Amino acid sequence: MTTSSAYARPRLSGLDIAQMNLGFLGIQFSFGLQQSNMAPIYNYLGAEEAHLPLLFLAGPVTGLLVQPIVGAMSDRTLSRFGRRSPYFLFGAILCSLCLIAMPFSPALWIAVSLLWILDAANNITMEPYRAYISDRLVADQQSRGFLMQASFTGLAQTLAYIAPTLFVALGIDRHAVDANGIPIITKAAFATGAVLSTATIGWSLYRVRELPLTPDQRAAIEAQPRSPGATLAEIGHAIRAMPPAMRQLGWMMLFQWYAIFCYWQYIVNALALGVFQTSDPASSQYRDAALLNGQIGAFYNLVAFGAGFVLVPLARRIGAKFTHSLCIALAGAAMLALPLIRDPVLLFLPMLGIGIGWASMMGTPYILLARAIPSARTGVYMGIFNMMIVIPMLLQTLTLPLIYNPLLGGDPRHVLLLAGALMLVAAACGLRVTDRRDAEATDV
Repeated sequence: MTTSSAYARPRLSGLDIAQMNLGFLGIQFSFGLQQSNMAPIYNYLGAEEAHLPLLFLAGPVTGLLVQPIVGAMSDRTLSRFGRRSPYFLFGAILCSLCLIAMPFSPALWIAVSLLWILDAANNITMEPYRAYISDRLVADQQSRGFLMQASFTGLAQTLAYIAPTLFVALGIDRHAVDANGIPIITKAAFATGAVLSTATIGWSLYRVRELPLTPDQRAAIEAQPRSPGATLAEIGHAIRAMPPAMRQLGWMMLFQWYAIFCYWQYIVNALALGVFQTSDPASSQYRDAALLNGQIGAFYNLVAFGAGFVLVPLARRIGAKFTHSLCIALAGAAMLALPLIRDPVLLFLPMLGIGIGWASMMGTPYILLARAIPSARTGVYMGIFNMMIVIPMLLQTLTLPLIYNPLLGGDPRHVLLLAGALMLVAAACGLRVTDRRDAEATDV
């Protein structure tokens, strides 16, 4: 076994951990733009409300196909640029191009097509980035690394949600729209995301480079077959050999991600109906609802940014699974309260619960996962774990249109009630997960 200090994994300073996670700001700014703007863009272009979930199929399908394959491929990649870096650099550039084009879509089918490419690009970037954290950090710093990703997620999505409001403050008319009805402030926000996507990932790679592989690691990778069939076989074998704790996480992930997808798709419509008494996407009140969603969304993501730092010592004190169940239970209660609120100011109160839950969703499950999986298969298992995110989203996009009118009365506020109930079920499932706590897997 090679023991040369040249290949040792060094401890990183807090600043270095922050810089290596900076690329997550660009990735998550893009996701924040999708969460806050895609449903309104679809509505501006003439989408029917009941069919909104079907227009979001891009996210779960591309995640289901792309992430496990990219994860397995990155585990076996040998290049002078590293194992993970080529993937998230290529994904970031493709993401930037799609962000520039998206708000100029002249028709619904073009916006939907661009979202497919954009989600594929984000997924190419996302999974290797998470594996990069596991590769680069010593075991007792991984908790900090993953929860710092959660904090950067909160910061990035705060900026993404508030960007249209900031452009209004800079003097752009909030009601100025192009020929397709898409607000000019939306175009400005997407252009900002295009710059951040590539710039932040480039900075992370420049400041904290991947570690060189040891001769033993290179030899092991070179000995593995690299054909597409071998990659699929590796994914299949990893699924069959999945650790029990990871299987338990799957039930929790099913309910929490079904719930959050419901929230993202219907929050603007619920606000438009509940606060502004309109369901007409062409009305100024609907645009006001979209702007209000940006403001409360920015607030819950700002809460998530701060909560990410608090969750580290809390997870060490009471355990990661108890921390996560508590956080998503707060999010569920907040979603149940939202349809009852008519005053825009009071809407910020439940955003505290949603922000805390969102921070935990983006970090704490990965602590539990990292403790359960073998380090040699980090990439493929991170990709498979992402399947536990996208399969619930896929189920949601296929099933919600079937129940939207007959069971939910065609009311977007009832979708939020469903989301809150499912988030509470997820919290109960989280308590059943086996948490393999040990001294080297926890860190302040």
